[in-house]
Amino acid sequence: MMWQDLVFLAGSTLSIVFLAPTIRDATAQVPLGSSVPSMTIGAVYALTYATMGMTFSALGSLGVAAMWSLIVSYRAPGPETGPKNVLRFVRSTVRLADRTAKRASRRGRRLATDRQESSHGAQSGHGQSSD
Repeated sequence: MMWQDLVFLAGSTLSIVFLAPTIRDATAQVPLGSSVPSMTIGAVYALTYATMGMTFSALGSLGVAAMWSLIVSYRAPGPETGPKNVLRFVRSTVRLADRTAKRASRRGRRLATDRQESSHGAQSGHGQSSD
């Protein structure tokens, strides 16, 4: 066993201890934009540590991912509880990305039109006198 494995386990254990009050507090509301990415990162770290043979680190990160999944399920703002909150987060993220892409597309078309008009105006005005 590597000493780093124990250091990462200690960090994960502290994270679990610090997250426990949030799970116990029925009035706590943690935005899905914070909790879902944290849950995902914990799971990815657990998988990564496991593939490196760092069993204790993997178990610690899996515990952190589990704590965040409880927060996602039961401490997110809104009427829904449980794993449905992950789907709600994904849907809202997709909608936001779609709106952002549409805005960027409109802005790009506007810029292209402005450039065309600017270029056309410069060409048609070139060589004409105001007399």
